[in-house]
Amino acid sequence: MDNRDVIQKAKKDEIRFVSLQFTDLLGVIKEVIIPVKGLNEALSNGVWFDGSSIEGFARIQESDLFLKPDLSTYSVVPWLGENGRTARMICDIFRPDGNPFEGDPRFVLKKAIEEAIELGFQYNVGPEPEFYIFNKEKVERRYPIDYSGYFDLSSYEGYKSIKEIVTALESFGINVETSHHEVGQGQYEVDFNYGPALEIADKLLTLKYTVKKIVQMQGLHATFMPKPIMAAAGSGMHIHQSLFDIKKKKNAFYDNNDRYKLSKVAYSFIAGQMKFIKPMCAILCPTVNSYKRLVSGFEAPVYVTWASMNRSALIRVPRWFERKPESARVELRCPDPTCNPYLAFAVMLKTALEGIKQNLKPPEPVEENVYQFDDESLTQKQIEVLPTSLQEALNYSKDTDVIRKVLGSHLFERYMAIKTKEWNEFKTQVTTWEIEKYLDIY
Repeated sequence: MDNRDVIQKAKKDEIRFVSLQFTDLLGVIKEVIIPVKGLNEALSNGVWFDGSSIEGFARIQESDLFLKPDLSTYSVVPWLGENGRTARMICDIFRPDGNPFEGDPRFVLKKAIEEAIELGFQYNVGPEPEFYIFNKEKVERRYPIDYSGYFDLSSYEGYKSIKEIVTALESFGINVETSHHEVGQGQYEVDFNYGPALEIADKLLTLKYTVKKIVQMQGLHATFMPKPIMAAAGSGMHIHQSLFDIKKKKNAFYDNNDRYKLSKVAYSFIAGQMKFIKPMCAILCPTVNSYKRLVSGFEAPVYVTWASMNRSALIRVPRWFERKPESARVELRCPDPTCNPYLAFAVMLKTALEGIKQNLKPPEPVEENVYQFDDESLTQKQIEVLPTSLQEALNYSKDTDVIRKVLGSHLFERYMAIKTKEWNEFKTQVTTWEIEKYLDIY
């Protein structure tokens, strides 16, 4: 597809406006809306914007940036039809000299993908984002729209929301494979096709954008917050991953002679991610609230282990691919949907490639329920624990070079500053729990 094809398609679709979308450093979607008559100029020369006002972007003296739409992301926004239809295009960000802006999260992922290609691999992922839907007028008290559980039949409101979400996603070219009620009351999951990392990152942003807009139009409220309700299931985003051998044209993870049906490449991939998982958590689990989910008792991983059937493991090897070699994959279970998908996929890929380049080997798998281990057993088996707070994750990230190398110094320093500020704001808060616990007895 070239510029003329997109312009012709916009005419055929009777488009009047175009939403040019990108993300800030934290993964929040931003947009610039232009009339369709400016589409040709946008495709040819980009659209200027002030980067100094965007979280994590350029300094005041370097604020001039340009959006250049990715032609492959053209879609009609199904709910924006009033006063003319609107198309959406996801953009890359460039400097005035025509070079990519190093602070663009999409560019960070592209660099990691290029390194994988140089090593002969295509990186494929499949995220499983979870979210809650609340009654909007009662959102402060977080009343869920239903009281169902895992795989239960949805309520009328839940079914209506999911049906409209799936229909809208189809308009964006996203093929939903499954959707179902999750463990929490009012909690849902929507899964779509597995595929190349950049394409899936774009689709994941589109899914979050769609879920929130559709639910909002129904007078409800959707949130991807990892732990919106105390003592209830958290919202995670397990991510299935594999490498495709470009030269041999086959899944690089499969080996029929191995007991787990995994190749040496797959084992080194796992080892790399396990080695660097603690600093990675600053990107994969990026909020204060993320660490309210990463506790024992709610199926979220706490310990740095890998296994096959064990769902308490950080990295799980699904067994259902044994009869389908092309589907060999591993599942990383700690990320949550507040992460910026471009940065998350980039650090996941980069650390895995480090494992391959260094020929790392993972520790022995742990198939027992790790939550039932005492401290002595954990020490004996040399099982490490994930960070227990955002501050701890940031400290791990600062003490290693791997995240800085992936993000680049500019983006890394900005990210650390923003997240450190977030932690400092949180630790000065006096919570309701503290008042109820201490006010009367001290």
